[in-house]
Amino acid sequence: MNTSIVRRVLGWLLALEGAFMLLPFVVGLIYREDNTWYFLGVGLAAVLLGLALAYKKAVSTVFYMREGCIATALGWIELSFFGCLPFYLSGEIPRFTDAMFETVSGFTTTGASILSDVESLSHCMLFWRSFTHWLGGMGVLVFLLAVVQLPGGSHMNLMKAESPGPSVGKLRPKVRQTARILYVIYFVMTVIEVILLLAGGMQLFDALTTSFGTAGTGGFGIKNDSMAGYSPYLQWVVTVFMALFGVNFNFYYLLLLRRVRDAFSMEEVRTYFFIIGAAICILMWDLRGDGLALADTLRNAAFQVSSIITTTGFATTNFNSWPQTSRTVLVILMFIGACAGSTGGGIKVSRIIVMFRTMIKELGSYIHPKSIRKIEMDGKVIEHEVLRGINVFFVTYMLIFSLSVLAVSIDGLDMVTNFTSVAATFNNIGPGLELVGPSGNFSVFSPVSKWVLMFDMLAGRLEVFPMLLLFYPPCWKNILRHRAAVARGVH
Repeated sequence: MNTSIVRRVLGWLLALEGAFMLLPFVVGLIYREDNTWYFLGVGLAAVLLGLALAYKKAVSTVFYMREGCIATALGWIELSFFGCLPFYLSGEIPRFTDAMFETVSGFTTTGASILSDVESLSHCMLFWRSFTHWLGGMGVLVFLLAVVQLPGGSHMNLMKAESPGPSVGKLRPKVRQTARILYVIYFVMTVIEVILLLAGGMQLFDALTTSFGTAGTGGFGIKNDSMAGYSPYLQWVVTVFMALFGVNFNFYYLLLLRRVRDAFSMEEVRTYFFIIGAAICILMWDLRGDGLALADTLRNAAFQVSSIITTTGFATTNFNSWPQTSRTVLVILMFIGACAGSTGGGIKVSRIIVMFRTMIKELGSYIHPKSIRKIEMDGKVIEHEVLRGINVFFVTYMLIFSLSVLAVSIDGLDMVTNFTSVAATFNNIGPGLELVGPSGNFSVFSPVSKWVLMFDMLAGRLEVFPMLLLFYPPCWKNILRHRAAVARGVH
């Protein structure tokens, strides 16, 4: 284990977070809020400590997948710890566990909250809370790769460890170029949404924070009713952009290259929009007798489907009171999630497609035992290594999910609350059903359960294995053995 390069990555991440804290500091100055000085203090401390960690050169600049996973997992924990300090030190979220929960939820783009009165927070805190969504959406390490020239190679291991989806490829030969392309697309789409929201009469502060939550598919609202109080036009803008940010960003890159046919031939993207369309139709049929006009029913159905499948978590209505069929559809969408290579969470549409085709292949083998069939996607044969990874991911996913539901059940809450709270945090969605529905929050859980759910949020955002590696004893034994060898002068 190359601990020196991990240390440097953690240092640059911390310094980067400290620099970003200047943004909420400026917002606090604009609104003349006293709590804004906490961002300046914590930000300066983070920058100084980060630069101190990154200052000493690494023994070796090349790192492998294990270094990428460890750096990513520790980096996100580090970001969450320092990111929660302004909330905690200012007293706006007085309990450390709650402040940490809110920050982990922000960076992982989950949107699950322990706050019952969001509007009581100061503007600088609301801005930082939403901005963590934007940072975590595309990935903080991806941003680091885009702006900082890290020495050595194998930087793709950092991107693989942080990017959501079963596989990550280079858009350009160099990883830094790929990271820059992703963030340019991400930034431009965010700006376009801000402009469209401003055109609909939304205030600049509201437009920025809403766009941060939409782009990162996070869902932290700055109003107690989330998006319900905004106009139909503004709700439709958010609906469309939630769906767009749930698309694999390779789709947009192909469009930039004017390879329109290749872009629209992506099976995952076509399946993703088919699922959205089918779910909207089912919800509209199930909600047809709710007393609303057809246009309002369509808007609510489209908004919630787009919000849940992209794991954003915004709400225009209390869908917890919807009929059982509609609620069941939303729970299914929680697990499906968005496309790989997007800012959305969940299992991912590409994995669902592969698992479905694996099932079809297995059924065919019962009829034709000697036949040899390959599983394909986008006209390419899926390699055995990818299939194995998807199968292992799904088994691990179900194991963690089951243990988490068991752990939070100790609090004695009802089954629907326990099940959907884990589904909402593990899939990075935000609201669940019953006590954690759109009109509720996660303050009902004990501190122990909140830490379990925090682990679920981090594990769900980082595709499970980087977080599990922190608890894998051989990983740390290798580190201790390496340090002992270095101390003895053994090379």
